[in-house]
Amino acid sequence: MEGRTDPGLPAYIADAWGLRARPIKGPKRGLSLSRIVDAAVSVAASENLAAVSMSRVASELGASPMSLYRYVSSKEDLLLLMVDAIYQAPPSVPMPGEAWREGLRRWAWEQRAILRRHTWALYVPISGPPVTPNQITWLEHGLECLRTTELAEGEKLSVIMLLSGYTRNEAMVTAEVQQAFLAAAPDERAAMASYGQLMRKLTDPERFPALNQVIEAGVLDEPTGGDDEFVFGLDRILDGVGVLMHTR
Repeated sequence: MEGRTDPGLPAYIADAWGLRARPIKGPKRGLSLSRIVDAAVSVAASENLAAVSMSRVASELGASPMSLYRYVSSKEDLLLLMVDAIYQAPPSVPMPGEAWREGLRRWAWEQRAILRRHTWALYVPISGPPVTPNQITWLEHGLECLRTTELAEGEKLSVIMLLSGYTRNEAMVTAEVQQAFLAAAPDERAAMASYGQLMRKLTDPERFPALNQVIEAGVLDEPTGGDDEFVFGLDRILDGVGVLMHTR
């Protein structure tokens, strides 16, 4: 959008919402904010987040680094726009008669799927609440699942923030554990068995009686199902939301 930028808006927010005037002269023909963000996402996906720099993205586009600064103010802003880009596809449309619990469950699973596909996004620092357009769209869909409930408006927002934080944290822990496990063993089953054996050697039953009950039950010998931990945590959050609703 050509026009004047609201001076009260940070540049990256104006960029994301298309509210900042674009240069008419100077940048490489065909260059655009969306192409820059897409190229940066491609670098992060094929290499890693640390590989993303203004010069590296410019090289990917066959442009000069300075030409990128006409569209995005800094690498930090670019990272935030990259995260917003992975949420470009909105959540799926609710099924007819879908209850709040099924709606939030669907919302959480779809968000988790995005984060599992784009694990680099888990390492972009969170600098505040969502403000970019695609993330606001996801927030809107999450709140819509709770629109007809008796929760206060602030409680609805808190539920979505809790669920989003859980989904992001679970995706990060899963990615890091898998990376560490597979670096030390040929597969997850072998890695988990090795961990169980290690805990048996290190933990005295008298000093760690509760943990040893878990160990003796064989819990640490077998990997959990790929999604079991996520399902367990998600169900407990939704159970808690249900209890809160009951009090209303």
